[in-house]
Amino acid sequence: MPNCKTIAICNQKGGVGKTTSTVNLGVGLAMQGKKVLLIDADPQGDLTTCLGWNDADNLQNTLSDKMMEVVQGKENNPFNGILHHKEGVDLMPSSSDLFDFEISLVTAMNREVILKSYLSEVKDKYDYILIDCSPSLGMMTLNSLSAADSVIIPVQAHYLPAKCMTQLLRTVNKVKRHINPNLKIDGILLTIVDNRTNLAKSTVDALRENFGSHIRIFKSQIPMAVKAAEVASKGKSIYAYEPNSTVSKAYTEFTKEVLADGDRKKERLHSAHIR
Repeated sequence: MPNCKTIAICNQKGGVGKTTSTVNLGVGLAMQGKKVLLIDADPQGDLTTCLGWNDADNLQNTLSDKMMEVVQGKENNPFNGILHHKEGVDLMPSSSDLFDFEISLVTAMNREVILKSYLSEVKDKYDYILIDCSPSLGMMTLNSLSAADSVIIPVQAHYLPAKCMTQLLRTVNKVKRHINPNLKIDGILLTIVDNRTNLAKSTVDALRENFGSHIRIFKSQIPMAVKAAEVASKGKSIYAYEPNSTVSKAYTEFTKEVLADGDRKKERLHSAHIR
């Protein structure tokens, strides 16, 4: 599928709903008929656990294995190790081995584009690849940004993120300048929104004031809810766990926004081709 879009879900601050958003956006896209691959690029393996694989260290192939094959120039089947979830998404899992592999990347040739090289071998099978990034700006996050077409930044709505946002945007711009000139920021997704307080509103206002002139803030907002926290240990998405919840409805709307972006991009490409 030559129109596969790769999106990095990225924020170096933990606890902002990054993994939850990766799962539910991925399953939401699959429910709309898209073929989706999720990449767990975090050595902590939260995405792998969230989808029900609780013993990742005993999996035969994980992301570190596939990236090591690229480093060593081995021509093994790139699809070996991809797991299939019952809700229609595929997963390249992570394990604790990724900690050691990330350290070894420091001395590897073309170290920032190893993940991109791996994904180039599998992306023709998918409409979307979503990368759950590590909550840091280390070598794996650089690889994720180098491999991505765009970035979605989840931001916790009751935390003023200006400092972290500035660091992340500096990293994105550096990757864009030196490695991946086509990298774009799709937008900021507000998560864990508590509508009972004024904090969410003040965070949105601060984001708009500091970044709104050049970064979109998605209309969809993910509310704070007990169900959203519970689902992380259930091995399924919010759609399967609590389909009528406010969180499920919010992720449905967010999925529509992401799909609309993809449709607009295809229209622009089609128009350019006609000219």
